[in-house]
Formats: sequence, structure tokens, C-alpha cells
Amino acid sequence: MSLLGKAGFASAERESGFAAHRAGVDRLLASYRAIPAGASVRLAKKTSNLFRARAKNTGPGLDVSGLTRVISVDPVAKTADVAGMTTYEDLVAATLPYGLAPTVVPQLKTITLGGAVTGLGIESTSFRTGLPHEAVLEMDVLTGAGEIITATPDGEYSDLFRGFPNSYGTLGYTVRLKIELETVQPYVALRHVRFHDLRELEATLAKIVDEKSYDGEQVDYLDGVVFTADESYLTLGRQTDEPGPVSDYTGMDIFYRSIQHDSRMPKRDRLTIHDYLWRWDTDWFWCSRAFGAQNPTVRRFWPKRYRRSSFYWKLIALDHKYHVGDRLEARKGNPPRERVVQDIEVPVERTADFVEWFLREIPIEPIWLCPLRLRYDAATAGSTERAWPLYPLEPDRTYVNVGFWSAVPTTPGAQEGAANRAIEKTVTDFDGHKSLYSDAYYDKDEFAALYGGSIYTELKKRYDPDQRLLDLYSKAVQRK
Repeated sequence: MSLLGKAGFASAERESGFAAHRAGVDRLLASYRAIPAGASVRLAKKTSNLFRARAKNTGPGLDVSGLTRVISVDPVAKTADVAGMTTYEDLVAATLPYGLAPTVVPQLKTITLGGAVTGLGIESTSFRTGLPHEAVLEMDVLTGAGEIITATPDGEYSDLFRGFPNSYGTLGYTVRLKIELETVQPYVALRHVRFHDLRELEATLAKIVDEKSYDGEQVDYLDGVVFTADESYLTLGRQTDEPGPVSDYTGMDIFYRSIQHDSRMPKRDRLTIHDYLWRWDTDWFWCSRAFGAQNPTVRRFWPKRYRRSSFYWKLIALDHKYHVGDRLEARKGNPPRERVVQDIEVPVERTADFVEWFLREIPIEPIWLCPLRLRYDAATAGSTERAWPLYPLEPDRTYVNVGFWSAVPTTPGAQEGAANRAIEKTVTDFDGHKSLYSDAYYDKDEFAALYGGSIYTELKKRYDPDQRLLDLYSKAVQRK
């Protein structure tokens, strides 16, 4: 079908999509009105991509069952209207037929667009396209006051538009988002470049971010993996329409293991754009090994439909409920383990410093690296105001996201969360920030200084005057 033909089809789909969306919004508002006055407003949602423990909500929640679809795709304008609870798996499935994709596609299929915007998402395009919220053109938000407002970068509610990222549902919930899309090619050609020195990797990564190329070849996607201090890799992706054989990492082969090699020359590979976007989901990066799913014998009999992050989440939920891991450690005579599941950002020039400290102090490997730069420059952000105040990264500066997801042995008598507290201190010392989807231990003053302070307080007063939604500190640190 031609682009014009697809555009006509998309127009018809748009009309029916918005009709279904309006019905979903009506159910959402009815569920808000059914929550007793004074009761906390939360989502009636069974699944989550958060790792921090939360108090159980026994009251009625918001009905978001009608907010899980792509409303429309405009292939000419390269935009999409998307309901807030739509997963990236469904979003990508709707846009790829047009040769389009979101500017940033977080690594796991069940992450929702609304979740990535309010909680921050990142991926290997972030060195050139920023973060998911930077592709948002406008969004409808259900505020704590029970109103649905449309926030845009320069409209009446521009303060909410800027303050919404990293608010984690404490200022409201996205009902609809209009986002930019980008053109993608059918394939991604990969180069896995090995480094024996973390400082060489750091310097090379910074240069690629600036030049968008390496060794004379364009770089459209960029991330990395650290296995040890003397074995680390950058994976460079280039979009291409050249046909040819492609690899498949949804079966017996495991993507992160394919990165490793001994040669000084880059190791090359090719994936379809679909399989590239979801390359990490099959094994939840490398975390599926905790369930035995990477054992060749187990993997052979592990149904393919269960080799995905959503199923591993169910196993994690069972562990949280029944403390399976701690019970197994106790049988071995070992103490409970502390969960260390975090993503942090440090300036690119402190990347090697942080990774060296981490490898020395926290016994977890591998580690994921993902560079990012905000799309808004200093002129756009203003000389005295940062563009996104609740996660105030500096414009015109390269950061590197460092992701690590495992557990470490606890030390008898040590303070709760000792490893996580050490990470928080080191990240702050290195002029970085930590994402809030997992355990946090900051005191109130430090938290306020790092995550919005008085700006957040004013937003809370304006958009949730009766405190129907939890505040950010209560949710992120106090686990309410």
C-alpha cells in the first residue's frame, strides 16, 4: 500500500479509534467519582514495571481498561495519538507497518507510554533523540482534582507539561499523548566493539555521541555492556534497507552473549528492526539466568511464549510474595540478599569513575550503559530554568545511564539498604541522578534538592490541591 493509501486508511482508523477512546475516558471518570472523598486515588492496575515495594491498596482504583490502545497513526505528519496505558509492544506493532517507530522505545514490551513519560524511559536512540517525554507534543492528563486537561509545551498548563516527567503519577495520569515518530529502515546492522580499558570506552562513547559516527560509519543506535573492568563493549547500530540474513535471539541464542568476542576488530551482526527493538526483552537483558532460562537444557523446554519480560515479572511477584529467594539462601546458611535494581545517570566524563567504583564495591555483573543527551538545548530550556525540573539533567551535556539489576548479600548488623545507600551517595558525589522506579533511601531535604523541590510543591498545590494522589517522596522513598 502506498503512503497516501496508508494515510487514508489511517484517517478512517483515527475516527473509530477516538470513539473507542472517548468511551474509555468515560469509564475512567466514572471510576474516579466512585472513589470515596478523602481516599487516595490509584490505578486499578494488576501489573507494574516498578521494582520498589508498595503498600497494598484495598480501595477501588481508576479504571484504565479503556486506555490501552493506539488511537491513530498519522504516517504523513509522523505522529501518533496513543492512550496512556498502551504498551510499547502494541505501539510499535501499530507504527512499524508505516516504516515508523517512537523516537525512543524502552527495552521491555510491557512498559507503557504513559509510564515511560511520567517515570522516564531510555534506550539506544537517547544519545540523539533524548528521552520519551521529549517526543510528546501534547497530553491529556487526569489530575488529582479529577479534571482532564490538555498540557502542551507553551499553553496554559505548560508548567505541568514540564513537571510531569519523573512525577510517577503524583500529579496525575496520562489519558492520551500525541507523540512524534521517526522513520526507520527494515534492518539494523550492528557492530560490537570491544574495549579492555574503561577510560578508552568512555572517550570513544563521548566521541560517537558528538559525531554520530564511528570509523567512518553512521551510528543510529548506541549502548554498551560491561562484563568486567577489562571486558566491555559498545554496540553500534546503523539503519539499513539492504536485504540479507539476520540473526534470531528469541530461540536458543542469547543476545547479550552474542556481543562477546576476543578480536580487536568489531564483531558484526544484523537484526530486523522489530527484533532489534526487542532484543533485550527475550531474556530481560541477562536477568532470565536467575530463573534458569539460559541453561541450554531448561531453555530447550521453556515455551517461547514465556521467554519475555512480562512472564519474568510474574516470577518476581511470586518471589516477593513468598520470599522464595531468601528461604533458599537461609537453607544454605546465608543471610537474606539486598535487592540492587537501579538505573542511574552520571556525566559521561564520570562514567569510568562510577563503573570502577561499582565493580569494586558492588558484586554485580554485567552492567548496561546507555548514553543520552536532552533534545532541548540551553536556549530552549532558558538561562535560569532547566527544561524538566523533576529530573534536572543539564542541557548540552552528555550523560550515561548505568543499569544494574540483581541482589547482593547483606551484612549482619548493617543498615537497611546499605548497598543502595552507598550507590545513592556516590551518584550524587559524581553529579548524577538516580531513577525512582526502585528502592530509594534519601532523606526529605536531599530528595527535594534532587527532584524538583519548590517547583514540585507548587505543581502539587495547583493540580492536586486536596492531596488525592500520593506525593513523590511518599511514593518513591516511603513506599506508600
